[in-house]
Amino acid sequence: MKLTIQRIVSFTPQDRLDLARIWPQQDIAQLEQRLSDTQQLYAARFNDRLLGALQLEIRGTHGKISHLDVREATRRRGVGRYLLEETIASNPSQVHWWIADDGHADQVIRAAFMQACGFRAQVDGWVMERE
Repeated sequence: MKLTIQRIVSFTPQDRLDLARIWPQQDIAQLEQRLSDTQQLYAARFNDRLLGALQLEIRGTHGKISHLDVREATRRRGVGRYLLEETIASNPSQVHWWIADDGHADQVIRAAFMQACGFRAQVDGWVMERE
């Protein structure tokens, strides 16, 4: 089965389990309640399992991404980059992108990843402008 990137609007029981593995510190039920047109969740799915996810806040032409994470066993295989690229491609009206530096990742690895995805460093995060 192929890796797919999806906007998730409601969670299956399996999604809840997978998201708890991706974000053990998050209240998954509360997260699901917050989902809306402006508070979105995108996830990478493979064989009916979520391997990575991110949260997206939409404000006008600005897209703010937070909690971009991939399950430990799946890292370094392109899942995070594909998730990020497809999320951006799925939101063509967003031209200003910001990713918060949440401090959860090794900063050297995060910097290399963000630069490879076309973002540049700013105070407390990463930014990209699309034309």
